[in-house]
Amino acid sequence: MSKNVSEVKVLVIDDQPADAETLCDVLEHHGYNCVTAHSAEHALSLYQNDSAISLLLCKLHLPDSDGIELVRELKAVTHPPRLFETILLTGHADKADLIRALRGGIADYYQQPVDNDELLAGVRRQEQSLLERRRQARELGSLNQRLHHLAESIDELYQDLEKARGHTMHRRASDPAESEPELPVAFQKLSPRQLEVAQLVSKGKTNFQIACELGITENTVKLYVSQVLRLTHMHNRTQLALALTPRSSPLHQRFTAH
Repeated sequence: MSKNVSEVKVLVIDDQPADAETLCDVLEHHGYNCVTAHSAEHALSLYQNDSAISLLLCKLHLPDSDGIELVRELKAVTHPPRLFETILLTGHADKADLIRALRGGIADYYQQPVDNDELLAGVRRQEQSLLERRRQARELGSLNQRLHHLAESIDELYQDLEKARGHTMHRRASDPAESEPELPVAFQKLSPRQLEVAQLVSKGKTNFQIACELGITENTVKLYVSQVLRLTHMHNRTQLALALTPRSSPLHQRFTAH
């Protein structure tokens, strides 16, 4: 018996018990934990109740089903689906069976009687394939978990930002000394978002800075600025900024200094 036991458990499905046991003996001698089933129904039961099973050596023609149909049922029997690979064993297979096997997700097939060395080489290939798929699934699961945590953090950040904005608006509304000056008439017909963009322009913000602050694209900011200029009959950003900036502010003085 090999000292290294594979973490891939093998299910041998053959309606001839002696043939199934012979295959199991060969596999166990080379370090594989192995169980046998003599019908599709028995195989389904073993697979459902043993999560370690991940490699199938399955005879094509079974009394109550065939190997290709069995693989389809196995894929549907667990939720979420488990990773497994199937090697098909057949005494005779025509071209239609082989095409059907490939379409059904069969990884490999061997003609019976099977050469043990060839079969072991095929089992080891599928073992490595399974181990690699498991590694990729773990990495993908870890990445998905990290993305989920990141999304939650961003959501919490936006909630905190909205709360901060709400407190600021409430403070401005309740404190006349800090309230915003009355809007010029030309700006009173703007939508809330258009007005928000216009006020950020009046503070000297660039399109990029406005996009970052509002969580929109720079092209969307440009569209809003264009709409604001058209609706207020302003000619440029400077005129827009002056219209919304108090005359006493340093920004207004900077624009008018020349």
